Amino acid sequence: MKPLSKANFLFAAGALALSFSPALAQQTVKIGSVLSVTGPASFLGAPEDKTLRMYVDKINAAGGVDGKKIEIVIYDDGGDANKARTFATRLVDDDKVVAMVGGSTTGTTMAMIPVFEEAKIPFISLAGAIEVVDPVRKYIFKTPHTDKMACEKIFENLKARKLTKIGLISGTGGFGASMRTQCTKVAPNYGIEILADETYGPRDSDMTAQLTKIKNTAGVQAVVNADFGQGPAIVTRNYAQLGMSKTPLYQSHGVASKSFIDLAGAAAEGVRLPAAALLVASKLPDSDPQKKVVVDYQKTYEDTAKQPVSTFGGHIYDGLYILVDAMKRAKSTDPAKVRDEIEKTKGFIGTGGVVNMSPTDHLGLDLSAFRMLEIKNGDWALVPAGS
Repeated sequence: MKPLSKANFLFAAGALALSFSPALAQQTVKIGSVLSVTGPASFLGAPEDKTLRMYVDKINAAGGVDGKKIEIVIYDDGGDANKARTFATRLVDDDKVVAMVGGSTTGTTMAMIPVFEEAKIPFISLAGAIEVVDPVRKYIFKTPHTDKMACEKIFENLKARKLTKIGLISGTGGFGASMRTQCTKVAPNYGIEILADETYGPRDSDMTAQLTKIKNTAGVQAVVNADFGQGPAIVTRNYAQLGMSKTPLYQSHGVASKSFIDLAGAAAEGVRLPAAALLVASKLPDSDPQKKVVVDYQKTYEDTAKQPVSTFGGHIYDGLYILVDAMKRAKSTDPAKVRDEIEKTKGFIGTGGVVNMSPTDHLGLDLSAFRMLEIKNGDWALVPAGS
């Protein structure tokens, strides 16, 4: 599979990446991206791809990075971890990128990490699992809130509602399995007891059996679904079909897009989830430091892409601008110098929150970056504090 695009250049169908003269190469900075634009994770990769293209164009129109235009090389891994690793190697060996912003899923990200670590090239991931940045790896960073944070935000809300006994249902893929592990670890910190623990596979099309077991487990006061993609929509529909809607259902930030509401339909009513401020941009108070950023991004994305905004495109917006800001501070595109400046990122206001990185924190977000949302009348609503 060949690169999907390079900003400011047209490719003949099937053509190899365009070669540049040394003089032209000095006038550009080459950034790579491997995204799941097609396949089962396209709801992540497609808005990421659109966002990357539109904002690289905006940055280039404004003069680029210290006068150098950004050239992007994008590959579509289709959600396949093996393809992702192959493309990562190609970005390093053939395309000679100085940095990478991509990795739509936990599985594809984890497959690519060794490539960029060995090459000593900064990689800002868009994946959710905490394993991406824990343990800290020198050249690896990420922008989305972690699965551990999602568990903590959900449990914080459950505790406020005096709901302490839950059923847990999770997918067996990379993100679902990781979030299940994190929820199990942090539950005792919030006084949460997991009475039922069920799983489903990435290709399962009905979770009625697992949910029936949870329904029949005495004492369950709420249910938490740890997963992303179509699985949670199926769980939500089956939940309603089994008459479980009076028991609160929580989803992860992995479903933070309008496509989840569309897939789940009326069954999504009342579902709660932790998510970035982006989904409720216009509903934020004017005093919120993120409001201008998220409102501007939402307008730009929806006007250009002609579709509702999701938090996933916001992840790559944050990653791109963290990278560009680091290059400007470094006054260099040398990967090692850029890496050092990414790690020094402080007070960056993005769609995901206010980012403050350090040598021991390659995410830079705390729990306050998450908002607890509830789906009401087919739309997102902020849950008032303590309710």
